[in-house]
Amino acid sequence: MKRIRDKIEYYALQADNRWKILPVKRQRLLTKLFFGGYALLTLLVIVSICISTVQRNNEISINHIDGVSKNPHTKDTIQADKINSLIKK
Repeated sequence: MKRIRDKIEYYALQADNRWKILPVKRQRLLTKLFFGGYALLTLLVIVSICISTVQRNNEISINHIDGVSKNPHTKDTIQADKINSLIKK
């Protein structure tokens, strides 16, 4: 666990050093681009949520679940059926 923490810390320091090496103009540009991307993504999510909630009606439909058999077969009963069929022959 300590090795993983050390590796993460090492990569974080490397990234910090690379950021500090960049010129200030480049740092500002990248910060603006990252913030703009984040703001755009946030706006898209909010619009998507608003659209999906406007289109839904306020009724809850409760239906029967199809595909569930009324006579459940467990692994033991299936295996017992196979053994019984072999014995009968």
